[in-house]
Amino acid sequence: MEQAWDKFKENTTVHRLVALCLIILVLYAARSMMNTILLTFIFTYLIVHLIRFTQKKIPSLPAQVIVVLAYLLVIALIYFAITIYVPILIKQIIKMSHSLIKFYQSDDMNWVSRYLSHYISNSEITTQAKHGVTILVHALTNFGTLTIAFFMSLIMSFFYTIELNSMTEFSHTFLQSRHLSWLFEDVAYFGNKFVNTFGVVLEAQFFIALCNTAMTIICLIIMRMPQIIALGLMVFILSLIPVAGVIISLIPLSLVAYSVGGLRYVIYIFIVIMIIHAIEAYILNPKFMASKTELPIFYTFVVLLVGEHFLGTWGLIVGVPIFTFLLDILGVKSVKKKKPQILKIEDKK
Repeated sequence: MEQAWDKFKENTTVHRLVALCLIILVLYAARSMMNTILLTFIFTYLIVHLIRFTQKKIPSLPAQVIVVLAYLLVIALIYFAITIYVPILIKQIIKMSHSLIKFYQSDDMNWVSRYLSHYISNSEITTQAKHGVTILVHALTNFGTLTIAFFMSLIMSFFYTIELNSMTEFSHTFLQSRHLSWLFEDVAYFGNKFVNTFGVVLEAQFFIALCNTAMTIICLIIMRMPQIIALGLMVFILSLIPVAGVIISLIPLSLVAYSVGGLRYVIYIFIVIMIIHAIEAYILNPKFMASKTELPIFYTFVVLLVGEHFLGTWGLIVGVPIFTFLLDILGVKSVKKKKPQILKIEDKK
């Protein structure tokens, strides 16, 4: 028995596979906390990245000072958003809803109303209305849960980053375990791989989303479209979804454009979105995806569909980084090493 255990520990491929299966089981068991886990990881990654970047420019600046200043800035931005931005956003969404309702009640859409009233009975409308109320209540509940997860993630990431050196030193002690050092080494190995892959892909997609949003807002301002802030926020959130986000944003943008300037504005929006998509595909992706982790469009859509099925909305955002991580550990497509790492673990051959 002892010889079999020693052989198991010596076989790197087998015990890494076992460690990966254990990690997946633990994450599956903690799936109800997935919002908190993913948000904590993202906040921690961003702050650690900020610490590394700032200390390269100003080596004498302590990490704790950087963390405190960063979170004070985050708190100030949250306060600004709640007191100033959110009321403006709500007003613009209400105006957008009114304009869309007015558009559907216009003479151009009378034939749609007649067609729907001819084929849909009052009982079906009542059923759909009840279903809509259920969806609304569910959405409000999810929003409350996500808000709690957001603030919990901020607190947890703050305590992790404020004691970054202590956390790293304490984490290294697990590698000295007499019986399970192999397991903790494998966890650190996969952790470093995931941080590296996730950081490269998500960081690139974040900058691409910023560029897409900036270009779209400039075009909307030139076209004198209403509710610029609400539309800009929508475009930014959808742009975090690789490839599909730009296409999905066409639907609400086209509806608003038609209510403002008719079919001519819809054509303008299509041209604008196609130009922005071309810039993303041929300029932004090659520039930001420096490690060549981009996927063919077919694979991207498949990954998004599978990710949404298993992880919901989060799957649309983190599906591609997770798939790229799997390609990396399988040796199909490696990712260039990028700091920050969790622990420095040498790759065993």
